[in-house]
Amino acid sequence: MTAALRRSFDSLSVPNYRRYFKGQVVSLSGNWMQTVAEVWLILSLTGSGFAVGIATALQFLPIMVLGAWGGSLADRFAKRDLLMVTQALMMIPPLLMFTVAATGVVTPAMVFVLIFIRGILLAVDNPARQAFVMEMVGPDRIVNAVSLNSVIVHSARVAGPALAGILIATVGVVPCFGLNALTFLVMIWALHGMDPRRLAEPPKVDRQPGRVREAVRHVLDTPELAMPLLLMAVVGTLGLNFQVILPLLARLTFEGGASSYAVLVSSMGLGSVIGALVTGARGKTGMGVIGASALAFGGLAMAAAVMPSLAAEIPVLALLGASSVMFAAAINSTIQLAVTPEMRGRVMALYSVVFLGSTPIGGPLVGFISESADPRLALALASVSGLVAAFGAWWIATRDSRRLRPA
Repeated sequence: MTAALRRSFDSLSVPNYRRYFKGQVVSLSGNWMQTVAEVWLILSLTGSGFAVGIATALQFLPIMVLGAWGGSLADRFAKRDLLMVTQALMMIPPLLMFTVAATGVVTPAMVFVLIFIRGILLAVDNPARQAFVMEMVGPDRIVNAVSLNSVIVHSARVAGPALAGILIATVGVVPCFGLNALTFLVMIWALHGMDPRRLAEPPKVDRQPGRVREAVRHVLDTPELAMPLLLMAVVGTLGLNFQVILPLLARLTFEGGASSYAVLVSSMGLGSVIGALVTGARGKTGMGVIGASALAFGGLAMAAAVMPSLAAEIPVLALLGASSVMFAAAINSTIQLAVTPEMRGRVMALYSVVFLGSTPIGGPLVGFISESADPRLALALASVSGLVAAFGAWWIATRDSRRLRPA
């Protein structure tokens, strides 16, 4: 047990990654706190599930449109320097949100615009962060580091929403925006304090037309990249829309408020942390892991769709969170190991496009289904996506084993 726990945190022995880990925990907790506050603010202003879907879509629409360009920037510039710039700029939207909400002039349109601006910055920031991991830890620790990144993200999904729920229930949404703006300073401090000599930076790519098309052709010509991205596109579009599903599940299905929403998000986040630690300790990836985690995701999403009460829903969502992070981490690490270093920024940008950029399609669809029918139906749709991905991974693994079998 102790040895497994040590393996789960192996990448923290790298000083640069240790600083990065600390900064990300604080910054992403603030980001999740803001996300919960934004969603609850839109729901309070409009009472519309479709509006919640639009708000979520606007955050990730720029990644779908500009994510590949963001990946090109990550291949052209030092990722640490690029991240310090994006983290500084990402302080601006929460500060403006804090101002309009505190003065009482906030409207749904203002919230939508500021979410969209934050999404534009995220389109540059996310591919650089995804590709930066390999530079900090190297290929031997990449599976562990990707899993620990999932620990960061989902620990933030526990801490951020829990704090947001307390603040919203006691003093309102306004402090959530101000506190999130301050958390970016911690991430900038972490990046600035790194030792650049210990970063394995790949050769910089010159600015030339067609760099994005070059990356797309590389993916299409490399099944080890194309197949995982295709499976993530299916689950990302139809299954990973919990930012939309959970607030509507809390309000419409279980007739709860902000505290119920925070409990659902936190329980799913806690399960995700456990799933990430298990993945990091195993240190394995590949189509078998992808298929097994997709199958678990599909089954648990269907179980979540039929739970009769909030109390029964909480443990199922925790298990669903664990399976979702195992699936995403397996996809991410499989791609990181298969891609060439000079292509990493652009290919990880394509991963961001299918992982986060698919939300502008799935978010409004899931919001509409949840509002017009029932959030449980959206969970059933997530189940179908997981089962389809599991079948796809099984088919790919079977085909590859037949190809490698000696005649």
